[in-house]
Amino acid sequence: MFQRTFFRQAQATRSFLSVRSASTASPLTVRRTSQWQPQQLSQLVSRPAFRSYSTENQAEKEGESGEKKEPVAEEDPCQKELDAKKKEVIDLKDKYLRSVADFRNLQERTKREMDNARNFAIQRFAVDLLESIDNFDRALQAVPAEKLNSQAAENKDLVELASGLTMTQNILMNSLKKHGLERFDPSEPTEEGKTQKFDPNRHEATFMAKAEGKDNGDIMYTQSKGFLLNGRVLRAAKVGVVKND
Repeated sequence: MFQRTFFRQAQATRSFLSVRSASTASPLTVRRTSQWQPQQLSQLVSRPAFRSYSTENQAEKEGESGEKKEPVAEEDPCQKELDAKKKEVIDLKDKYLRSVADFRNLQERTKREMDNARNFAIQRFAVDLLESIDNFDRALQAVPAEKLNSQAAENKDLVELASGLTMTQNILMNSLKKHGLERFDPSEPTEEGKTQKFDPNRHEATFMAKAEGKDNGDIMYTQSKGFLLNGRVLRAAKVGVVKND
């Protein structure tokens, strides 16, 4: 813009000087000038005219147009389909892993239920037999120990009867042991030779009393023996517990 203004002022000054020199020159000078005027005019006509323009606005317009005409990236349909397939694969893999985990849990639960059913199938039958097994103990305890140890002839039948009852009881207990039914006696000493302590998971306290020479919690009397079916308490033993305090 500044160049164009300067160029116009220079042209105006040059035209003004040429007019002034023409008015003050002599006739000879005017004549010479008139002689050379056509050539000068032809040179002026043939000489191309130059015009200067400012490039600031044009650069700004080009910059604005460039910003507006930025190419928009088109979404590739192949890439879009590939992303959708990847997402679908992830979902299917997650469902597969969940299904496998559920199936394994079902297998373990079914196996555990089958084992329980197999191990405790005779539970009701075993409970019904416990009273009969207790009757064997009551019958043997009804016979006085003196008569069992006596060699008298009149006690021979009683000794043989007690021996038969004991044999029948042992055969029955061995048969039940094969199917997981075992009997435990709280009155028997432990492996260390000490009296057994009261265990609420295996014993049922029917009474508590003081006993000299025994500690609190010791079992002092067994009213009925307990039974286990494959490690599970089928019936707790009924016992008397020492309580000195």
